[in-house]
Amino acid sequence: MDAKHYDLVVIGSGPAGEKGAAQAAYFGRKVALIEKEPALGGAAANTGTLPSKTLRETALYLSGFRQRGLHAVHFSLKEQITPRDFLYRERLVVQTERARIVDNLKRHNVDLYTGFASFVDAHTVAVAPRHSPSAHLHADKILIATGSHPFHPANFPFHDSRVYDSDTILNIREIPATMLVAGGGVIGCEYACMFAALGIKVTLVEGRDRLLGFIDAEVSHALADGMRAVGVEFYMNDGIEQIETGEVITAKLKSGKVLKTHSLLAATGRSGNTQNMGLEAIGLQPDSRGNLKVNASFQTALPHIYAVGDVVGFPALAATSMEQARVAMVHAFDLKYKSGVANILPYGIYTIPEVSMAGETEESLAKAGVPYVVGRARYAQNARGQIIGDKDGFLKLLFREEDMKLLGVVVIGEQASELVHVGLTALLTQSGADLFIQTCFNYPTLTELYKYATYDALGQKAKRRKAGK
Repeated sequence: MDAKHYDLVVIGSGPAGEKGAAQAAYFGRKVALIEKEPALGGAAANTGTLPSKTLRETALYLSGFRQRGLHAVHFSLKEQITPRDFLYRERLVVQTERARIVDNLKRHNVDLYTGFASFVDAHTVAVAPRHSPSAHLHADKILIATGSHPFHPANFPFHDSRVYDSDTILNIREIPATMLVAGGGVIGCEYACMFAALGIKVTLVEGRDRLLGFIDAEVSHALADGMRAVGVEFYMNDGIEQIETGEVITAKLKSGKVLKTHSLLAATGRSGNTQNMGLEAIGLQPDSRGNLKVNASFQTALPHIYAVGDVVGFPALAATSMEQARVAMVHAFDLKYKSGVANILPYGIYTIPEVSMAGETEESLAKAGVPYVVGRARYAQNARGQIIGDKDGFLKLLFREEDMKLLGVVVIGEQASELVHVGLTALLTQSGADLFIQTCFNYPTLTELYKYATYDALGQKAKRRKAGK
């Protein structure tokens, strides 16, 4: 079978695949993109990033959460929320994003192919549409951006319509009275919060001793407190051992505790989409979770084949996946545009309250033996924080004690994922306390927190010096 030739074939149309294809095409390369699903966008547009964040906004609106504390204004949840109420805005956002992706790829003259991609040889990919003959594409370079899918524990009865994963939860048939969430990672915490905000009694089971082990411990504990405030109940250092289905779902925990629930959400991690692609036949061996090993330029063991995004594992974020793809294509075609992904990446966790961070944590600095100073500023003492009614949020800055260079920033509270970027920029420019002291911030804004957190850190440093004399 004759194969059509391209400079680049991209497998997958999520954030990584789209941006990788557009990057190469922008610089004049002939590019083809293969997507097995009828709709473009991958998990980010269709089942993950955008849908879940849109549902969070919907939950906050329907619950009146953001109107808390406004004098003489009372908002309460509608007596009966339907899936249509909950999912309406999500559907609109997803449709708009799909259209944007199609337009972007057309604008860059990227050829689109629909079907499952598998390797014929190291330079040839077969595209097999459903119920149709396959086509062969030959390429000098290949970018694998196939994303991931929810991991299914063997003891979870996914045949039961009340048992969901992070993809199928978007097809929820009814708003249940109770929900059990298995897993206290990012996905589990985000969905636990939004369903609790809707008035659902949510219980979360997590095998570790705290939520989101990669974030600052103080903020992790504050997040747990915030989630309890919206009604989430926790069983930490525990796990689900056995599940029985009947009129309700019964889950027996390792601790012996028995929980009964109307619905179950498995948020137990994700696995790379590499099955049945013929990778082993060309010398590429995914790990037990379906992920591919890559070098700093995102090359696999075959130098002309690159892999980016969820399929290479942590951090598996849309933002980092886009950057990985751009860097991979710059390397693949020697575009001399950018040499690597930024050495400091932001993390945004869309829980209630929202959490975001960049750089070091107290734990990482203590482990490295770096003397540091902490500065905090609370939303409750900030004019904008008072206006929006967020009484519990705070900004935390970590400075190197010696020269007050900024080393880390973490925010918990309203708009945390936006607010963190001021600190991220300071980290990338290796700035310190003087930047925030000299800057004039708009008033009233949450960004002012940076100035007062810095004052707090300088005050803490002065106290240490005084105590040491």
